[in-house]
Amino acid sequence: MADTAENIEQVLNSLLPELRPGEPPVVAAMRYATLAGGKRLRPFLVVSSARVFGVTGPGVLRTAAALEMVHCYSLIHDDLPAMDNDDLRRGRPTTHKAFDEATAILAGNALLTLALEILGNAVTHPESDVRISLVTGLARAAGVAGMIGGQAMDMAVHETPVMDLDGLIRLQQLKTGALFAFAGEAGAILGKAADDARRALISYAYDMGVAFQIADDLLDVRGEAKDIGKTPGKDAASGKVTFVSLLGEGEAEVRAHEFSDRAIRHLDAFGPEADALRAVARFAVERRK
Repeated sequence: MADTAENIEQVLNSLLPELRPGEPPVVAAMRYATLAGGKRLRPFLVVSSARVFGVTGPGVLRTAAALEMVHCYSLIHDDLPAMDNDDLRRGRPTTHKAFDEATAILAGNALLTLALEILGNAVTHPESDVRISLVTGLARAAGVAGMIGGQAMDMAVHETPVMDLDGLIRLQQLKTGALFAFAGEAGAILGKAADDARRALISYAYDMGVAFQIADDLLDVRGEAKDIGKTPGKDAASGKVTFVSLLGEGEAEVRAHEFSDRAIRHLDAFGPEADALRAVARFAVERRK
């Protein structure tokens, strides 16, 4: 994962616009938000799922980088005062604090559109049908049927905090899980995999995403800012519905491992080439930051 993160950092740096003196700060904000480190877990899933089908190379890294740009865009917007209103992200001031709200909004929008441009470029893949599948897959995962839909549900729950466990799982499958699902699907698209293999990777990624989110909720309760890179205890302070608030810490931890184990079972049809995906499902619930 560390090697992939380093490679992705280099690719992101090369794909982002260059800073030009005297121009508005939107490019600086894009680079600030994107080149801020982090686990690069979604790119790692793209690289690992592609490797299951023997696919490597620049096109895989470009796809992974495009997905990471969408993730970084979502973090910029999540942190805005109208959304989660946070001051700290990845151990640094959030983008709207480092710049201003208007610049942060524009930087997020620019990252989303750049990501789609990258996937539509023939450099990413020479075959147009593969590029179209990547573009439509990422657009769907980021839109109202995915991440934005989940974010909208989250905001509605914040206003009227009544939700059962099934509803919260559905919310997180959209808000968090949809980008994870695309990460698994992208490897299958690049590998021109059969439908059953593609479905298995999508199912794996959805369950892994829920496990990851439960672990995030636990870290919000147990973690420290220096480790998790954001303000701890914020969910409880804002009255947000989380897996911990619904289940308690002990039961939430049990459920996280159940989803992680189920994610791994979706990979039964694959051999050792999927071991990295199995390992990351365990990492999702065992991490401390």
